[in-house]
Amino acid sequence: MKNLKMTAPNRIGSRRYGAWDTVGGRTGEAMGIQKRLVGSYVIVICLTVLILEIFLIVSVRYYYFHNVERILMNQAELSASFFQQYFADEDLEKQSERLLKGFAHNSEAQVQIISPSGRLLQDSNGLQGDTSMMKYQDVQAAISGVPGIWRGKDPITREAILAVSYPLKSSNEEVTLGEVRFVTSLTETVQTVYQITVLLICVGILVIAIVTVLGLLLSWTITRSIKDLKQAADRMTEGDFSIRVRKRYRDELGSLADTLNMMAARILKSEALKNDFISSVSHELRTPLTSIKGWVITLKSNGKDNMHLLHEGLDIIELESDRLAQMVDELLDFSKLDNGRIALQLAPVQLPELLHHMGRQLGPRAERQGVSLEIQVNENIPPIQADENRLKQVFINLLDNSLKFTAPKGRILLQAYMSLDQVVICVEDTGSGIAEEELQRVLHKFYKADQHTSGSGLGLAISDQIIQLHHGELKITSQVGKGTKVHIYLPITGK
Repeated sequence: MKNLKMTAPNRIGSRRYGAWDTVGGRTGEAMGIQKRLVGSYVIVICLTVLILEIFLIVSVRYYYFHNVERILMNQAELSASFFQQYFADEDLEKQSERLLKGFAHNSEAQVQIISPSGRLLQDSNGLQGDTSMMKYQDVQAAISGVPGIWRGKDPITREAILAVSYPLKSSNEEVTLGEVRFVTSLTETVQTVYQITVLLICVGILVIAIVTVLGLLLSWTITRSIKDLKQAADRMTEGDFSIRVRKRYRDELGSLADTLNMMAARILKSEALKNDFISSVSHELRTPLTSIKGWVITLKSNGKDNMHLLHEGLDIIELESDRLAQMVDELLDFSKLDNGRIALQLAPVQLPELLHHMGRQLGPRAERQGVSLEIQVNENIPPIQADENRLKQVFINLLDNSLKFTAPKGRILLQAYMSLDQVVICVEDTGSGIAEEELQRVLHKFYKADQHTSGSGLGLAISDQIIQLHHGELKITSQVGKGTKVHIYLPITGK
C-alpha cells in the first residue's frame, strides 16, 4: 500500500494560562482556605486545559484526515476530467492499462480502474483483476454517478486506509462509463496525529504543573499576611493590644492590617483613658469623703460646745455631699447616654430667661473669683422645644469649665442670638485655652487635658451628647493663652 505524502500542518501555537492563587499556611484556618482555593482553582484549570486539549486534538485529527481526503478527491476529480476530455469515446476496458499509467504517474496513492459493474479492471499495486469491488461504499456511490469516500481497514494488511472513488462519465455526462479509485494508507497519518496528541497532552500537564507551582508561590505571599493577621487577632483576644501587624503589601490585606493596628492603638488609648478615669474618680471621691469623715470626727469631739464650728462643719459636709452627688450624677448620666437609655422631657423653653437665670446662679462664684461674667441675650428669641433641665446641665458645665480655667480679672461672656433657623449660644472666656492637639479630644469620654484638675472628664462628653439629642451641634475653638469659645447650635422648633 502506497503512502500519500502531504504538507505538514501549521505548528501548533502554545497558549498561556493564568495562574490560580492558593493559600497555604500552618494553622488550621489557613489550611482550610488553602484546600478550598486549591481545590476550586485546580478543578477550573484542569477543566479549561481538558476542553482546550480536546478541541486541539479534534482539530488536528480533522485537519490531517481532511487534508488526505481533499488531496485524494482533487486527484480523482482531475483524473476523471482528463478521461472525459480524451477517452470518453473509447472502450474503458481496452484503455484501462493506459489510463492507469497516466493516473498513477502523478500520484503516490494506489490507483484502481473499475468497470460500471463494479469489477476491478486495473490496480497500480498489481492486484488481480476481475475482483468485485461492490462491497465498498465509495464504489457503490461512484457507480451511481456521485463521488464516494470510504475509510476502513485493508482486508489483507489490516492497516487503516482511505479510499476515494470518482465516476468516469461520457462526454455528455449522461452515462457513467466506470470509475477511478484512489486508495492511500492512513498509518503514517494516524501515527502523526498520535504523536501530536501525546505532545499536546504533555504540554497540558506541563502547563498545569507550572501553574500549580506558581500558584503555590503566589499563595504563600497571601498566606503570610493572613497568618500575621490571625496571630495578631489571637494575641488581641488574649488582651495584648501592644501587638502590631506587619503590612507586607498595599492591598486589601494591607488595609486590613492598618485597620487592625489602628483598632489596637485606639483600644490602648481607651484603656489608658479608662485607667486615668478610674484613678481620677477614685481621687475625686476620696477627697470629699475624707473631708466629710474628718469633720464628722471633729464635730463629735467639739461640736456640742462650739456652735460656730458646728455650723461651719455642717456647711462643708453639705458642700462635699453635693460634690459627691454631682460626680455620681455625671456617672449615671454618662451610663444612660452611652446605652441610649436617656429620654428628653421636651417642652417649650424660654431661652433668654434660662440664660439670665444661669447668670444669677453662677454670678456670686464668678465675683468671688474676681472674674467678670456677662450675659448678652437677644430677647426676641422664640421658645424652643427642649429639655430645660438638660440644657441647664450643659450651660452649668460649660460655665464651670470657664470659671476653672479663667484667672482673676478675666472675663466670661455668655451670649445668645438667632442665625437663620437656629439659635446660637456662645460661651467665651479669656482663660488659659486648649492646645490644638488636645482640642480634637476634649469631647471624648474620660479625657482631661490636665489630669490634676478636679472632675471626672465626662462633663463635655455628656454635654455634647445632650446637644446631639436636641438635634443640635456643639463646637469648640480655642487658642492657648487667649481663651476658649464654645458654640451651641439648636434648631428653632417652637415658632
